[in-house]
Amino acid sequence: MSSREIGKQEAQEPATRATTQAEVPFTLPEAMTGRASPAKAAVGDKPVFAYIASLPQPQRGVAEAVDALAAKTLLGLQRSVKWGMAYYGIGDGWCFSCGGFVGHVKLMFINGASLEPVPPVTPVGMGKLTRGVELKSVDDIDERQIAAWMKTITSMPGVGSKKR
Repeated sequence: MSSREIGKQEAQEPATRATTQAEVPFTLPEAMTGRASPAKAAVGDKPVFAYIASLPQPQRGVAEAVDALAAKTLLGLQRSVKWGMAYYGIGDGWCFSCGGFVGHVKLMFINGASLEPVPPVTPVGMGKLTRGVELKSVDDIDERQIAAWMKTITSMPGVGSKKR
């Protein structure tokens, strides 16, 4: 079974947070430098839940809230850890990511320059069309706006997808 098939199988199973796995202590990076954390690449819910559980507070709470909003908003949500961040998508492409940094969590939308309104942050090292928001606390999460961006961005081709 390929890692893609394993990830799809995990996505179909009821989502449970992997809180029993040992937390991986690491220092959060100050800014985007091509990798958010030393979390290893893996497809599926469990690696993403373990990555989120490894974050310190308040980043963990923000990432948990973003993950929960994505699960509530998007049917058929798939998760993966890539480049030290949690990635999310529908079908065969990754459409947005969420990663912990010193003082905030970056929620980045691949091809986010095409969203309305365009998210305000242009990250370094994620592609010229990627846009997003920096969330310092759960109070910074505008659920209505972020859910709208999630729905719109997952209707477009994501990273690694075939043209839709």
